[in-house]
This record gives sequence, C-alpha cells and structure tokens, in this order.
Amino acid sequence: MSQPRVWFITGASTGFGRAMTELVLKNGDIAVATLRKPEVLDELSTRYSADRLLVLKLDVKNEAEIAAAFAQTKEQFGRLDVVFNNAAYGVLSEVESAAGKEEAIRDMFEVNFWGATHVSQAAIKFFREVNKPGVGGRLLQVSSMAGIEGIPSLGFYNATKFALEGMSEALAKEIDPSWNIKITIIEPGSFITEGQSKVVVVDPLPAYAQAPASLLRAVLSSLATDPSGADPLKAVDAFYRLASLAEPPLHFPIGKDAIEVVKRKIEGLLADTNAYASWSEGLEISK
Repeated sequence: MSQPRVWFITGASTGFGRAMTELVLKNGDIAVATLRKPEVLDELSTRYSADRLLVLKLDVKNEAEIAAAFAQTKEQFGRLDVVFNNAAYGVLSEVESAAGKEEAIRDMFEVNFWGATHVSQAAIKFFREVNKPGVGGRLLQVSSMAGIEGIPSLGFYNATKFALEGMSEALAKEIDPSWNIKITIIEPGSFITEGQSKVVVVDPLPAYAQAPASLLRAVLSSLATDPSGADPLKAVDAFYRLASLAEPPLHFPIGKDAIEVVKRKIEGLLADTNAYASWSEGLEISK
C-alpha cells in the first residue's frame, strides 16, 4: 500500500482551499492547511489527529511566515508531495477608476502574485532539497480564466493572474527535468465558492455609468448574494486527480466557460497573427 501524500494548501479557510483540505483528508492523505486565521479550521482539527492535519497561520504576504510554514512541514513530516497554491482575492474596478485609489490593488498584487511567487519558490526548493533525490513534487498554481482573457472591471485582477501565468510558465522551463517537479496552472471558470464574495469594490467614475463594464459590475456584485456557477467539489476532485498524473498538463482550464475563453483567445490570436503576418516580412537589417 502506498504511503499517503503530504499536501501543503494555502488559502484553506474557504473556497477551493477549504474544499481541497477536506478532500485530501477524506482520501486518507495528509493536509498542511495554511490560512490567516487558523481558528477557522478548529472543527476540522477536532476530527483529525496531528499526524493527518497540521493547521498553520500563514499570510502569504509575509515571507517569514512562508518560510516557517515550510520548515514546520519538514519538521513534522519530513517530506512534501503537493503544493496547492491557492490564496487570492479580487478587486472590482475599471482601470481608470482606480487612479488615486490603488492601495487595495497593490495589496491584491502582494497576495495574488508576490505571495504565490514566494510560495512557489519555497515549494521548488523543498521538492529539490528536502525530498529524496528524484522524488520531486507537484505544484498546482490556482490561476483563473481571468488569467487568459481580460474581463471588464477586473483588469487588475486579470493582471495578477496574467503575471502568475507568465511566471509559472517560465518556472516550468527553468527547473531541471531530473528533479521530477511538475507544474500545472489551473484556470477555473465560474464556480460557486465563498471567494465570489471576497471582492474589494472600487467605486466607478461617473463616465462609466453606461459603459459595458457597468453591466458586468452588476453581475459580479449580484454573485455575493446569488452565487452562480459550477460545483467546486467536483472541481477539486479533478485537481486532486491532476496531482497523480505522471505527465500533467502545464495548463488546465476547467469549466465550460473557461474552455470557451481559451478557444476564443486562441482563435483571436491566430486571426490577428495571420492577418498581419506579412507586416513582419522585410524587417531584417539591410547590409
């Protein structure tokens, strides 16, 4: 019988993070559940022993707390198999409307990009230096379909996810194949999670009252009280299975809306590229 896998999960208080923590435990694996307020998981802690569930305080904006969490994981379990890099939140704002109101947006970048980056760095180092040689590990980067296509009123959230995707693609090409570290960028569409209500709202400029972005604002605002989307429990089951694949995909869009976004983005890129490919002819330096 194979030994249980050790999972390190960020943003474990709600949404995909909480669902993944519960699934990992249900399936007999070990969860290192990290979150800003550990008391949120007190009920889970009473149901599982310390050799199955380790709950740690972690604000991903704090590099010292990231280092401490990975150190505690090493001390207690001596290895780590999967990192579910999930902590994030959103800001609802047109790009122009945010002028002079950027504090929340900068904080979002600290969480969604820099926090995720620092967790990624710690994960790669752990997989390479703490795990036995060649054992490696799996890094699951939770992005979004918003990391593929720009969405009106979510431009800055788009930017954090675009940045995460670019960093993750480069990281996947930088690591030595012999380390056996696999990275998958998960790109969910709309799923019914508590994360839909964890959105900071920046008031729009009056000029945008009738703009297309105003329609999306209304839709996004309504999700807090009337959520819509697919089942997050079914999604985390797919994420869990991803971590078992010998050769997982680099990109993993999930949800019918996410699939449509990817197809639309590819078609648009190809159409623009093919239409203007001739403009790249004759650009060589004349000798």
